[in-house]
Amino acid sequence: MAAKQLSDISFSVLDLATVVQGTTPAITFQRSLDLAKHAENLGYKRYWLAEHHNMAGVASSATSVLIGYIAGGTSTIRVGSGGVMLPNHAPLIVAEQFGTLASLYPERIDLGLGRAPGTDQLTSMEIRGENFNADHNFPKDILKLQNFFSAENKNGKVRAIPGEGLDIPIWVLGSSTDSARVAAALGLPYAFASHFAPTYFLTAIDLYRKNFQPSENLKSPYVMACVNVVAADTDQEAAKLATSVQQFILGVITGKRGLLQPPIENIDRIWNIYEKESVQQMMKYAFIGGPEKIEKEMQAFIAQTQVDEVMATSHIFEHEARLHSYEVFAEVLSGKKSDKPELAAY
Repeated sequence: MAAKQLSDISFSVLDLATVVQGTTPAITFQRSLDLAKHAENLGYKRYWLAEHHNMAGVASSATSVLIGYIAGGTSTIRVGSGGVMLPNHAPLIVAEQFGTLASLYPERIDLGLGRAPGTDQLTSMEIRGENFNADHNFPKDILKLQNFFSAENKNGKVRAIPGEGLDIPIWVLGSSTDSARVAAALGLPYAFASHFAPTYFLTAIDLYRKNFQPSENLKSPYVMACVNVVAADTDQEAAKLATSVQQFILGVITGKRGLLQPPIENIDRIWNIYEKESVQQMMKYAFIGGPEKIEKEMQAFIAQTQVDEVMATSHIFEHEARLHSYEVFAEVLSGKKSDKPELAAY
């Protein structure tokens, strides 16, 4: 089989609804819709939102609500969850919510499922209540969801209305080999969180491919990799813009999470050598630079991993710079220079 080229790869967006310093979640949501419209015009395939809780700088906690907002403001791009943290929810409720979304926006909704809490332990206890110590079975809950979505469940005692009989693609999300085994066994597409958990990426996608069992949903393995992207007109400009996401990840490592900070001239002034190494490890799959550097590094990444799709997440302080980053990235992957008019920014 011939090695994949950049033009063979679908490209998509992951949005955490990151709140930047000096703004509010309300402004963040407006900017997310602006970015989604921009991405749609640039040829991005999907726009996913991630479930996180108790983080001042991340406003995507009500994931299904935001998916409806983005889908309602766009017309062709697929919109979905990257992901819904399934142990936080009853499968029936997820089926009803996404059945509602798929009824409103037919053939445009994706359901990506994760098994982590998407938050700290104390907040997880608040979310799950008495179910916190319950034995959650991720594969079994996925099967429950598939049953609720099936037309065959019309005679079941418990039904998902809306949801029943709808074709809503289910994805398994993960950052370990455990999730790879689940996706392979169920014959589902697999999205790996290599943007923050790169350690097991290559091992997990290899395991997934070798153990994949074809299903009614998917005949052959399909791998999506989520990566950090900060693209600009020059390497120097991109490097400076990237200090915002470096500060963001530093906050995750140190437990000092806050709003996304503006770029700084010299980030070495705010971290020590151990923190720097930790941030760099988490950002192993980060593509930072101008078009030529991005293209060279992305081609090497595709050649090594043979992924089917790349999902870019970009924590960039200035909204216009973020829009431009996604434009540069799309041009690199598609080989086409954008001639789209500028969209309104907030």
